[in-house]
Amino acid sequence: MRKNHFRKIQLLPFVMALSLCFTATPNLAAEKEKQSINNSKQKIDENKAKIDTLEAEQKKVNEKIKDLESLKSDTAAYIKALDQNMTEVTNELVTINNYITQKQLDIQFTQDQLAKATQTESDQYASMKLRIKFMYEKGDTNFIDMILNAKSWSDLLNKAEYISKITKYDRDKLAEYESTRQLVNDTQTQLQAENAQLLDLQNQEVAKQQSLQALLDQKNQELAAYKKKISSAQSEIASQQSKIDDLYEDISAQEANIEAMEREIERQEEEARKKAEEEARRKAEAEGKDPNSAKSDYKARTMTGGFTWPVPSSGRISSGFGDRESPTEGASSNHKGIDIAAPSGSNVIASAAGTVVIATYSASAGNYVMISHGSGTYTVYMHMSRLNVSEGDEVSQGESIGAVGSTGYSTGPHLHFGIRKNGSYVNPENYL
Repeated sequence: MRKNHFRKIQLLPFVMALSLCFTATPNLAAEKEKQSINNSKQKIDENKAKIDTLEAEQKKVNEKIKDLESLKSDTAAYIKALDQNMTEVTNELVTINNYITQKQLDIQFTQDQLAKATQTESDQYASMKLRIKFMYEKGDTNFIDMILNAKSWSDLLNKAEYISKITKYDRDKLAEYESTRQLVNDTQTQLQAENAQLLDLQNQEVAKQQSLQALLDQKNQELAAYKKKISSAQSEIASQQSKIDDLYEDISAQEANIEAMEREIERQEEEARKKAEEEARRKAEAEGKDPNSAKSDYKARTMTGGFTWPVPSSGRISSGFGDRESPTEGASSNHKGIDIAAPSGSNVIASAAGTVVIATYSASAGNYVMISHGSGTYTVYMHMSRLNVSEGDEVSQGESIGAVGSTGYSTGPHLHFGIRKNGSYVNPENYL
C-alpha cells in the first residue's frame, strides 16, 4: 500500500503537466459548435470580401471606359485605347494567376508540414502514455525505494544521478511534445492565413476576368457600331455612285442631244438651201434662162452683233470656264461655260437673237434652254427655276427666257451660261 502511494506521488507531477496539455482542449461538442460558428462567420467575411473586390474592380473598369468617352468620335483611337487597357488587365491577370499558382504550392507545402507535425504530435502523445503506464505499473522502480535501498554513498549518488537523468528525460519529452503542439497550432494558423490569401487572389482573378470581359464587350460593341457605320457608308457610297453614274449618263445624253440638235439644224439648213437652189433652177428653166446661172434667194441665219450679259441683276462669276475643282461629286471638272451667281427668280434673258431649239428638263442641267443664233453659234442656259419659252420660239436679244434657279445637279442658285461655236464650247468671257 505504501509502495503504491509513493508511486502515485512520484507520478503526480508528470501526470499533472501532461494533463495541462490536454485539459486546454475544450469539450468536443462545444468545440464543434464554436468551429461551426467560426466557419459561418468566415464564409460571410469571404463573401463580403469577394463582393468588395468585384465592386472595386467594376468601379475601376467603369472609370477607364468613362475616361475613353472623349475618344469615341475617333473609332480607331478608341479601339486602340481599349486594346491597351485590355492588355494591362491581361498582364495583371497573368500576374495574379502566377501568384495563385505559387500560393497553391505554398499551401501544399504547409499542409505537408502540418501532416508531419500532427503525426509527430500523435506519436509523442502515444509514447508519453506508454511512459506513464510503465511508471505506474513498475512499482519496483519508484524513486523513493531506490534511494532508501542505497547501500552506500556511492550507490546513493549513482541512483540519484540516474533519477535525475530519468526526470530530465521525461521533462525533455514533455517539452518536445509542447513544442510540437505549438508547431501544429502555428502551422494551422499559417495555413489559414495562406488559404485566406489564396481566396483573395482568386477573388481578384474573378474580378479581373470580369473587367477583361467588360472591356471586350465595349470593344465588340464599338466594332459592331463601326461595322454598321461602314455598311451604311458603303450603301450610301453605292447609292451616291449610282446617282453619279446616272448623272454622267444624263450629261452624256444631254450633250448628245445638243450635238444632235446642231446636226439637225445644219441638216435642215442644208435642205432649205438645196430646195431654194432647185426652185431657182426650175424658175430659170421656165423663163428660158440658163439654169446654171440661176441664183437662189435663200439666206441662212447669220450671227449679227455681239452677245449681251444673260443675267442683268448680277455680274458675279462663281465658277469660270475650263478646268476646275468639282464643286460637288458628279459635277464636271472641265467646265463648259461660266456660272453666274444670282438669287433664285432673277430674270434670265437671251444673250442674242435666235431660235429656241431646246427648252426642256435634264437631271443634270435642270430646266435648260438652247438658242440657235446662226453661223454655227448657240447659247446654252442651265439650272433655271422656270422656262418662259418653248422649242421653236423666235426670241430677240434681251428677251426674258426664264429665271435663275438651282434645278438639276446644282449646289446653289446660279445660271450656267455656255456658248458653242462650230460644235465646240468656247469661253463666254471672250464674247460677252
